[in-house]
Amino acid sequence: MTPAQAQQRIAELRTEITRHDELYYRRATPEITDPDYDRLKRELADLEQAHPQFSAANSPTTQVGDDRTEGFQVYRHRERMMSLDNTYSEAELREFHARLVKLIGREDLAYVVEPKVDGLAVSLTYEQGRFVRAVTRGNGVEGDEITANARTIRTLPRELTPGAGTPVPDVIEIRGEIFLTLAEFQRINREREEAGEPAYANPRNLAAGTIKQLDPQEVAQRKLEIVLYGCGFAEPREALPATHSAFLAQLKAWGLPTAEKFWTAQGADAVWAAVQALDQVRGALPYGTDGAVVKLDALAQQREAGATSKAPRWAMAFKFAAERAETRLRAVTIQVGRTGVLTPVAELEPVALAGSTVARATLHNRDEMARKDIRVGDWVFVEKAGEVIPAVVAVNLTRRIPECVPYVFPGQCPACGTPVVQVEGEVALRCPNYECPVQVRRRVQHFASKAGVDIEGLGEAMVDTLAGKGWVKSVTDIYRLRRADLLTLGKKVELSTDNLLAAIEASKGAELWRFIHGLGIAHIGVAAAKDLARRFGGLEALAAAKYEDFIGEKKVSRIEGIGATMAQAIIAHFNEPRNRALVGELLALGVQPAAPAAAAAAGTALAGKTFVLTGTLPTLTREEAAAKIETAGGKVSGSVSKKTSFVVAGADAGSKLEKAQKLGVPVINEAELVRLLGGA
Repeated sequence: MTPAQAQQRIAELRTEITRHDELYYRRATPEITDPDYDRLKRELADLEQAHPQFSAANSPTTQVGDDRTEGFQVYRHRERMMSLDNTYSEAELREFHARLVKLIGREDLAYVVEPKVDGLAVSLTYEQGRFVRAVTRGNGVEGDEITANARTIRTLPRELTPGAGTPVPDVIEIRGEIFLTLAEFQRINREREEAGEPAYANPRNLAAGTIKQLDPQEVAQRKLEIVLYGCGFAEPREALPATHSAFLAQLKAWGLPTAEKFWTAQGADAVWAAVQALDQVRGALPYGTDGAVVKLDALAQQREAGATSKAPRWAMAFKFAAERAETRLRAVTIQVGRTGVLTPVAELEPVALAGSTVARATLHNRDEMARKDIRVGDWVFVEKAGEVIPAVVAVNLTRRIPECVPYVFPGQCPACGTPVVQVEGEVALRCPNYECPVQVRRRVQHFASKAGVDIEGLGEAMVDTLAGKGWVKSVTDIYRLRRADLLTLGKKVELSTDNLLAAIEASKGAELWRFIHGLGIAHIGVAAAKDLARRFGGLEALAAAKYEDFIGEKKVSRIEGIGATMAQAIIAHFNEPRNRALVGELLALGVQPAAPAAAAAAGTALAGKTFVLTGTLPTLTREEAAAKIETAGGKVSGSVSKKTSFVVAGADAGSKLEKAQKLGVPVINEAELVRLLGGA
């Protein structure tokens, strides 16, 4: 490559990498995989090293990815917050050790090997043991202050709890990662699937997008978590131990959430063995783990090794290669969701991937398909995005045949033929026809689902049958079904018909939150529906609510868990005449939602009490125990804090029990819970 060609390629790579940095760090919507991004960075670094005359101080190879966005105040870190150099190669990991041996001057270097959590980097400041500030990494020098949003993380203590031998510095910056558990990510995607909306791609992007919401009430609806593993500024520094492994133990002693497991290792062989051990167990961890972080254990040696402008020399991230499979794309089907969103899905020749057989994978949207040039008949590479959802990540162009032509996204809804539209500011295409038969079915399915009014016997197949007959065109038609019509659906259907009609009749008295969630209001999940039920006590009151009923002066929420975006969505929903009319129809058909638990149970022993369930109870499932608590006026939380009233512990209770004991939260068993419930 001539110098002129190198200069041109360097300019192209800098432009391309800068664009991908914007998508990943600021918008949380990356277009390429981590390995593909890392290959671009490596190519640029190699070219800059070979042609130093074209080096630049602002090159992406010397900069920390900048996550600062509009709407947040910036705050300067007391100590620079760097990123990590990374590798996919065992040989390069061993070279990292060899460099440190030469630099430090000794062979027996000790390391700590930790899981590399796939989340958003954050720095927490504690002063006199009290949490005062949370700041994203930003550009390494300063980041966005997200303190209000970080306070919604239930596992993050407001005060550190010093124990024997673990003094708390007067001021300390503690570094870590904000993430979504895989279970919470799947819960959110299940709600989106029920709503007919496209699933989020992976937990990291969703966590990063969530923590940058401007409304903390919106952030609280998604149960973010945090893991802490590093230190920035500390005063006095003498309050810290001499090794990183001891510092991790100190974080835990202070009551902070840390990684479930880490390894200590001496020498390159032991480090590699620890990395492989982590690879074997990472599937059981509650968060996405895309690699291992290897750090010198002795803090004095870390200081001796120093850092570059971007990363410490004493640490290296080893990234695990994503498991990838190659298969043929048979067809593309278009799914129409409850809100009219058209989502392309890849129909694949079945292939084994990460322990399961994959026959379908997400294609995200029209723009993604065009960018990747995905064509029916192509051989494609499939990965599990975030180790959760199968996704088509690339095309094997070497195996493309002439018959493969670009996919043409439909201009009309495949279900009803209505021309599709693209709402300003959205990538997705939508069918605007409210009467679209698929949208009708999705709305009815959502209303009758277990997260809705829970009508047993009214599943997807039955809804499709009823809608196909023209008997159900709206959720209100469920309550107009006639026995004589249902008996025509087949032979010997008397029992199933009577059971279905009985379940429909019983649903008229379902809890109010079930009706609110079943209505399919944008942004309103189960938790928000329960908050709204406790506040308004009836469908008519909610439908008539005004903005000031949700948000008070200085944009302060009047209802815990309901922010400005949700308030606007609720008002917009009921401003639609058909949605207001639907509430009236339901009531006219005999629907009488049950009084919210908090209102019905006011004055009972559980009113205002918060419970956390952990372990396996002798006779009750967690869902049954939670339902009994909420019926009696209590609330159920997923994490333990000083505000927790009781922890209900069963067999094999884990870290939640330990935290309750540390905080002095009362711990009870199932029998004691039943006594609190009044013997129910």
